[in-house]
Amino acid sequence: QVQLVESGGGLVQAGGSLRLSCAASGRSLSTYGMGWYAMGWFRQAPGKEREFVAAITRSGSNTYYADSVKGRFTISRDNAKNTVYLQMNSVKPEDTAVYSCAAANAIGIVTAQSDYDYWGQGTQVTVSS
Repeated sequence: QVQLVESGGGLVQAGGSLRLSCAASGRSLSTYGMGWYAMGWFRQAPGKEREFVAAITRSGSNTYYADSVKGRFTISRDNAKNTVYLQMNSVKPEDTAVYSCAAANAIGIVTAQSDYDYWGQGTQVTVSS
């Protein structure tokens, strides 16, 4: 089992920056370490379906982004700290959503929600214009 807890959300003005963190814990991490899991960030805006934002491989050597955030957001990870980050720069009002991190017992980049095994509860990000 893996538990994921997001933090760092809040209210930010358009054009500003925010860094989200996702802390992982659980029995599986004790056995395999966080480097066993591919990680991703997703978001869900009011009235919309949850959508993919960014993903990172087990080692952090490869990343992938949705077109809507490419060039503005950066996903990274620190396996020694069991933490994944999402640096959000030049935010826009349309970035307003609940952001959730997810873990997949998989190799490579994982973008499909159905391929993720564990999910956090999410953290609210609100961008004012």
